[in-house]
This record gives sequence, C-alpha cells and structure tokens, in this order.
Amino acid sequence: MVNSRTSESTTAVTSNTSPPKACAGCGGKIADRFLLYSMDRYWHTRCLKCSCCQAQLGEIGTSCYTKSGMILCRNDYIRLFGSSGACSACGQSIPASEMVMRAQGSVYHLKCFTCATCRNRLVPGDRFHYVNGTIFCEHDRPSGLLNGHLNSLQSNPLQSSPMLPDQKVS
Repeated sequence: MVNSRTSESTTAVTSNTSPPKACAGCGGKIADRFLLYSMDRYWHTRCLKCSCCQAQLGEIGTSCYTKSGMILCRNDYIRLFGSSGACSACGQSIPASEMVMRAQGSVYHLKCFTCATCRNRLVPGDRFHYVNGTIFCEHDRPSGLLNGHLNSLQSNPLQSSPMLPDQKVS
C-alpha cells in the first residue's frame, strides 16, 4: 500500500494587488501584507500551525505534512508516524488516530509489535530485545545473546562484546 503521507510546499505570497483572500484557518479576510499558500488554500501566517506543537509553519520551514485532517510540522510527523508513516513490520500506513508501539526509532501497529520467533504480541511492560531491526520477546532472545551480551565467539576475541541491553515496552 502506498503511504498516505502528504508533503505540501508552503509559499509566502505578497498580498498587495489582489482582492483579499479568505483564510483557510480562521475564515477571516487576509489583509496582511504577507500570506501563505499551502494545500491549495490561502492562510494568515499566524493561522497555518502544526496541529500538535502549534508552531507557525511559515516560520519554521517551507513544507508541512498532512494526514487524517491534521497539519503537521516535519518533527511531529516523524514523531507520530516515523520517517515513512508506515509500520516497520507490515509496511502498511498507520492512521493518525491509531495507537502505536515504538522501538529504536521504528513505529509499529499494536498488532504488528510481535516477537519474531513465537509471534506473541508484546504489550507495555514486556521486556524485549531489538536485534538488527527484529523484535524478540524475553523468552525467545537469540541464542547468541547471553546475559545481555553477544557471545564472545566473534572474529576478534580481544574486542569487547557490545552491550545489547534488555528493553522494556513503555
């Protein structure tokens, strides 16, 4: 399925020769010297805001994101939907209203946040291991892990084993 993320360009327009436009945000006439044009509509600079952080989008960049009726800055879009807006397990789009699970910067549908071995769904409070983008429950951690460390059977036995700590779903 194609990701439903929409990135829109925001353009500052000088409003000195055309008749006043109606603002898509407040509905009022735009008599300001500058206005924004985004998503095929005109906006007061103060009215085009991120639905989450309320940042005025014309002040922080030239793009905004829309999904499920929300207008978002880049940071909030990535925070809510990950860099792609899709579940890291199934690749399907994640609706804006849906609860998600997160691990190491990846975002998952609740139903997709499962152990790669036993397929049991992990819930908040469960301990898990995240190895090379794969999730394992506490019981099914890869056999190469021992007490949170990689086995020392590596190509360079003098090199210290990197820590791979348990993680807890929160």
